[in-house]
Amino acid sequence: MGEIYVGRTEEFGERDRKIIAQGNMEIGVFCIEGEFFAYENNCVHQGGPACQGKIINKVEEVIHETEKTAHGLKFSETDVHIVCPWHGYEYNVRDGRHPGNKNIRLRPFKVDVKDGEVYVHI
Repeated sequence: MGEIYVGRTEEFGERDRKIIAQGNMEIGVFCIEGEFFAYENNCVHQGGPACQGKIINKVEEVIHETEKTAHGLKFSETDVHIVCPWHGYEYNVRDGRHPGNKNIRLRPFKVDVKDGEVYVHI
């Protein structure tokens, strides 16, 4: 198992990403609230560049507590998603899983931060 240098932590802003290449594979590295996550840039739906899509908070339906009726939509305060630009498949940035089917997942990679430098293990 090797590691790839991605960059320094200060090179990443909040909700920032870098796409790095390793041979024929691309890896998306994300910074969310100071934490780093990495996934293969390959949407499980049809192979699109999932890691290059929009970074947006998950859209949730607001359900009235007692009436159990819909009252519009809101953005989640905690769940951040990436949206594949080809067909709109969404994945949670923290675990790489599709919100509608937990068995659908981007291929994850371990990320380490050492002395302010970000590395991905492949």
